[in-house]
Amino acid sequence: MNTTVSPDNVFAYADEQIAQAAAALWPDGPVVVGPHIPSVTGYVRRVEAAGRPLFAKVSLLGVSLASVLRGTHGDWAEVRAKQAAYLSSPGALLEREAAQYGALAGAGLGTATVAGLVSGVLFTEPVDGVTLGEILAKDPHRTFDVLAGVAEELGALQKPAVAALVEGAAIRERSVQGTFARKFNGISGDTYVSLTGPSAPVLGAVVARLRKMRLSGPYGSGIVYGDLKPEHVVFPDGPERRPTFIDPGLALGHPASDVAKLVSRMVLGLIVQPPAGPGATAVLQGIGQFTDLATYRLTPAERAAWLRQLVVLWLMDTVNIFTTYLTAPTGLPLPESARTLIAQAPAVCTFLDRVSALLAAVSMDGRTVWRLALDHAATAAGR
Repeated sequence: MNTTVSPDNVFAYADEQIAQAAAALWPDGPVVVGPHIPSVTGYVRRVEAAGRPLFAKVSLLGVSLASVLRGTHGDWAEVRAKQAAYLSSPGALLEREAAQYGALAGAGLGTATVAGLVSGVLFTEPVDGVTLGEILAKDPHRTFDVLAGVAEELGALQKPAVAALVEGAAIRERSVQGTFARKFNGISGDTYVSLTGPSAPVLGAVVARLRKMRLSGPYGSGIVYGDLKPEHVVFPDGPERRPTFIDPGLALGHPASDVAKLVSRMVLGLIVQPPAGPGATAVLQGIGQFTDLATYRLTPAERAAWLRQLVVLWLMDTVNIFTTYLTAPTGLPLPESARTLIAQAPAVCTFLDRVSALLAAVSMDGRTVWRLALDHAATAAGR
C-alpha cells in the first residue's frame, strides 16, 4: 500500500477551507467552527455563521476520507495538488450534491436547505427530528408502514425534471455496485481485503463469490436515491408526517438498489443494537412485507430475479462499509456504531459467508435465497 496520509494534515486543511469559505459567504457575521462529525466518507463539521447553525462538508477528490488517509491517492503533497485540480474542474462531487438538493426540493420532497457552496465547501442547514433508524429501534412493528411511506415519497424521483437533472449531475460514486467494483478490483482489491485482519479469510471468500455475480436490470432502470440509509431519512414532525431526505446520491439504477442499501444498514443496526424482545424479528418481518409490496406487480420469474439482485446488492453494501470500518486508518474518528460493529465482526462475517454461499448455489431460486437471508440476518442479530 501507499504511504499513509496524516489525519492532522487533512483535518487542518479542511478546517482552513471551511473557515475561508464561511468568511467569504458571511463576511459581516461571526463564524464559529464547531465539532467534527465522525465519518469515513467526507469531512463534516458543525458551524455557526452569523448565528445560523449549519453543517459544513468538505470532499477530497470526491472519494472517501478513509481512502485518502490510507494513502490510496498518494502522499499529502500529491493529494493537495490533485485536490486543487479537482476543485477547478466542473462537476465536483459537492457541486452535484448541491444541485441534487435543488432537484429534490423541486420534486416536492422534503430535503435539507443549501446555505452556500464556495471553494469546494458545502453548507447546509441541519434537519432536526428522529431518523428512520431511531423510529424503528423504538417501535419495530412500524417497519412496514415507515418503509412503504418512504417508498411512496421517493416515487417523485421519477419526475421528468429530476431525470433531466440527474442526467448531468448524477452521483454514481455512491452506488453500491460502483463502490464494490472500485474497492475490490483485481490484485489491489485482494490487498485491501488482507488489511481486514482476522476477518480477511472469510471476507476474501465472500468477495470472490460476489465478484462472480451478474447484475442486470431486465425490468428497466429509473432514478434511485443512491445513498438511502436510515440516518438519511429524517422525520422533523414525527413518523406520522412526511420525511426529509439528506445526503442524496441520485443516479440511474436498478429499483432494488435503494432497498438493498436500506436493508443492509438496517440489519447492521440490528447487529449493533438489537431491539428488546422480538423487535429484530418484527423489523425483518416488516422488511419482508415491504419487498412483497415492491414486487407484487412482477411475474414469479421476475420477482425471483429481483430478489436475487436485492440480496447481491445487500451483501455488496455490507461488505463495502464493513471493510471500510475494519481498515480505517489510525486517527480517523469513527462513529460509535462503527466501533460496536467491529466488535461484532464474527457475527457479520458468519452472516456474509452463509448468505454469499447461498447465492453461489446458482440453482437456488431468488425467493428462497431472500427468505433464508432474512433468517440468517435474524441469527446475526442474536434473535
